Amino acid sequence: MKKRMIVMLMAVAAFVAAMGAVKVRQIRGAGAQTASFQPPPEAVTTIIATQKEWPATVSSIGTVTAVQGVTVSADLPGIVEKIAFESGRTVRAGDLLVLLDARQEQAQLAAAEAQRDLARLSRERLKGLRESGVISQADYDKAAADLQQGEAKVGEIRATIARKTIRAPFSGLLGIRKVNLGQYLAAGDPVVPLQTLRPVYVDFAAPQQEVGRLRPGTAVHLSAEGTAGVEAAGRITAIDSVVDQATRNVQVQATFDNADGRLHPGMFVHTQVVLGAGSPAVALPASAISYAPYGDSVFIVEDVKGPNGQTYRGVRQQIVKLGGARGDQVAVVSGVKPGEEVVTAGVFKLRNGAAVRVNNAIQPANSPAPRPEDN
Repeated sequence: MKKRMIVMLMAVAAFVAAMGAVKVRQIRGAGAQTASFQPPPEAVTTIIATQKEWPATVSSIGTVTAVQGVTVSADLPGIVEKIAFESGRTVRAGDLLVLLDARQEQAQLAAAEAQRDLARLSRERLKGLRESGVISQADYDKAAADLQQGEAKVGEIRATIARKTIRAPFSGLLGIRKVNLGQYLAAGDPVVPLQTLRPVYVDFAAPQQEVGRLRPGTAVHLSAEGTAGVEAAGRITAIDSVVDQATRNVQVQATFDNADGRLHPGMFVHTQVVLGAGSPAVALPASAISYAPYGDSVFIVEDVKGPNGQTYRGVRQQIVKLGGARGDQVAVVSGVKPGEEVVTAGVFKLRNGAAVRVNNAIQPANSPAPRPEDN
């Protein structure tokens, strides 16, 4: 009985050892297959890096403002008697906009003019009597003073009537009217916005390191996003004397003729200041750049030697220093040499040493001055 149990235990041990040997052989085979496994190459598009003269520019976001712009308002309280304009029309300086009820002032003016005329007649009579020595100089002086007071009263009432006649302070484009006939206006109540559109200002911010290169008269190019055909060229006319402590930017003001009147105050625009001669740089499509907190990079296609000693077409990740942007392009200041093949599409799925398959049938946009279809 005891011998039988020992024989059975030995048989079980031999079986377990045989199974273990088989499993070890299988694991080693799987490991060898894994070590020799090469993932399929990723499909990418590429471009051959070339060096170009990159213009020295400063790009920024700007806002269109009017050279002259106000909301015309009531100077004195009164009831709207006449509206002499239509919303959205162009007016000239001095054109009548709104007439407030001034019947009371007109009656006061008539009375004041009558009193003035009487004072003038009295002075003329007393002038002859004074020359004849009938009255004293004091009586004549009082008559002259009464005349001056009467003329001053007439002028005061006329000024009040004029203040109730609201006119355009300058030529420009009216907005939407904010008053109606018969409406009572208090002093300061708005009547209608008025803006000049030819020319216009564009205010934008520039980094403090570029302030020394900015000068009045420097050319500025403008484009409005989402508005077809809104492009213009202007000149810098003023540079603020103070740098913003929060942003370390300086405010710059440029003037644009706006001959077609398509730029309106408050519009959001892109501005680009041309600073003169540029510097050489490698221009790549923006899609070629892989942005990361530790640094921007690109993937360069070259022959890579694998672990098995065989060479394949793979990529090398290269940290780059970027310059400005222009349209679809980004300037690479350093990190890429002319003649190197750079991945332009598919960078998000690559890693250092990954195998790639180049397919340039469809290339990403690479224009310095694109014209999107939705514009």
